[in-house]
Amino acid sequence: MTDQTTTPRTIDEITSYHAHVYFDGAATRDTAARLRDQIADRFAVRLGRWHDVAVGPHVAPMYQVAFGTNLFATLVPWLMLNHAGLSILIHPGTTNPRRDHMRDSMWIGRPRALLSDRLPEHTFEPDGVGEINTHPDGSAMV
Repeated sequence: MTDQTTTPRTIDEITSYHAHVYFDGAATRDTAARLRDQIADRFAVRLGRWHDVAVGPHVAPMYQVAFGTNLFATLVPWLMLNHAGLSILIHPGTTNPRRDHMRDSMWIGRPRALLSDRLPEHTFEPDGVGEINTHPDGSAMV
C-alpha cells in the first residue's frame, strides 16, 4: 500500500502506454492476428513483433502495441469492447518498468502471470512509443 503522506505523482511521468496482447498458441493466434489488423486499421501505433514463446516478464505468447498518451481515451475503451476474449495488459511507460507492469497496470480480460524479477526497478529513459508503423486512413470506425 502506498504511503498517503507522500506527494502524489503526476501523469506527466507517463511518456507512452503499452498494451501486451496475449494468445494461447495456434488456438487463439488467429484471433490475436485479427485484433492486430483491426488495431492497425484504426490507430496510429507501433505494433511490436510476434512472440510465439514467452519473453522477458511475459509467460505466454504475445505482441506489444505501443501508443501515445493522446490515444489512451480511445484505444483502451475500444480494446475493452473488442478484445475477443484475449487477455491484454495495459501499462504506462515511466522510468520504473517493474512498477509500470506490476502495480500501475490494468487488465482487460483474464489477468496473466508476470515474472517481476525480469523487469528493472529503474531506467534512465522510459520506454516510449518508438516509430509508428501503422497508417490508418480514417475509414475504419472506432
